[in-house]
Amino acid sequence: MASKTALVTGGTGFLGRQVVKRFASNNWNAKGTGFSRADGTSILKVDLAKGEEIERALDEQKFRPQVVVHCAANRFPDKVDKDPEGTRVVNVEASRTLARLCAQRSILLIYISTDYVFSGRPGEAPYEADAETGPTNLYGQTKLDGERAVLDEFKAAGKEGFGVVLRVPVLYGPAESNAESAVNVLMDSVQKAQKEGVKISMDHWALRYPTNTEDVARVCYAVRYLEAEDKASLPKVLQFSSEDKYTKYEICQLFGEIMGLPIDRIEPNTAGNDPNASVQRPYDCHLSTKALRELGIEVWTQDFVGWWRRECRAFRH
Repeated sequence: MASKTALVTGGTGFLGRQVVKRFASNNWNAKGTGFSRADGTSILKVDLAKGEEIERALDEQKFRPQVVVHCAANRFPDKVDKDPEGTRVVNVEASRTLARLCAQRSILLIYISTDYVFSGRPGEAPYEADAETGPTNLYGQTKLDGERAVLDEFKAAGKEGFGVVLRVPVLYGPAESNAESAVNVLMDSVQKAQKEGVKISMDHWALRYPTNTEDVARVCYAVRYLEAEDKASLPKVLQFSSEDKYTKYEICQLFGEIMGLPIDRIEPNTAGNDPNASVQRPYDCHLSTKALRELGIEVWTQDFVGWWRRECRAFRH
């Protein structure tokens, strides 16, 4: 059995699958947690709303993780708005409980957070890790509250440096269905736009920096503070992002080009946020990767267009 063990919450999810894969490919014994898709072997069944179930997973006799990567979250802003209480349970309270239990056991916890903790007002980006936060929607607020809960628990336990926040932007990558990603799903929009009579309005205002889940998994694996003697002096908040910059409409243009499909039924919407909409999206939350670079962690990312060209060629076979 591998002597190094890692547990990934949301291990059946879009990012979690890649994180499990990355640790496993480096000879770690890596397992995920899941709920509806748990198999009890590689994916442990854990209801993150129940502290005793988290505790059982951490104390699994033959396993006992040294690292936990906390990917599980309610992460779609519109869905969050429809279920604020359920979201707080997952994004904040479960994160707090997980942090407290990890701190008690000296387990390193990497909490995956979001660029939506920032206001994204024009002219403010790129944001350093210590920049002032100011979420524009409930999703961003719950993830920020989760960050604070995690860091507070480790501080209270005198285990600073065992709790690390990693903020990432919108993600794309290998998906079981395009709906798993706010980027991949735009491929479906391009397909829908081929039907007669269809008109799709697509945001051409907010700037996005799509980052591949495989790259995020690589960075999670690299953040191994376990090997550092003086963990407390290391930065508690890290940020990772690609430098590829697009609006959603521009991503649709690229997908149309790659697939050889016209997108004239997709109309660019440059109006920005509807002031009456319950979810207000930031204009530009570009994350600075300076803190990672200063640790000597590589911040290169796969080329967005190149990755999709390869992916779509695979679809065509």
